[in-house]
Amino acid sequence: MAIASIADAWDDFHAASHIGHIATDADYAAATRLADELVDDGAMEEDHPRHSLFMMLSDLIYAYDQQHHPMPEVHGVQVLRFLMDQHGLRQNQLPEIGRQSVVSEILAGKRSLTVDHIRNLSVRFGINPNAFF
Repeated sequence: MAIASIADAWDDFHAASHIGHIATDADYAAATRLADELVDDGAMEEDHPRHSLFMMLSDLIYAYDQQHHPMPEVHGVQVLRFLMDQHGLRQNQLPEIGRQSVVSEILAGKRSLTVDHIRNLSVRFGINPNAFF
C-alpha cells in the first residue's frame, strides 16, 4: 500500500467533504449532512457503491454521540411509565401485569417486572422485550 497515494486521496476527500475525525459540533453537523445525503442517494443499501462510506460515517457519528450525548440508562419501570403515559393508561388497565395493586407495587419499586410481564407487555405494545432491561 502506497501511503503517498492514500494521503493524496484523503486530502482530496477531506477538502471536498470536510469529513474526518468528528471533534466539534461543526464537524458533527457536516458529517450528519453528508450522511443524510448518502441516505437520500440510497447508500444504506449494501450493494450501493457508497455504502462503505455511509457505514464509516455512521460509525464516526455514533462514536461522537456516545461520547458527547450519551443516552441515560433507562430501567423497565421507566419504560412502563412512559408507555402508560403515551397510551393514557391507568394502573388498572394493564392486565398483562395483573391486579392494580401489583402494578402499583411495581411502579413504586417494591416488586420487579417478571419475565411473563415483560413478554406480555412487549406483545401488547409491539416493542422488543429488551426495552425493559
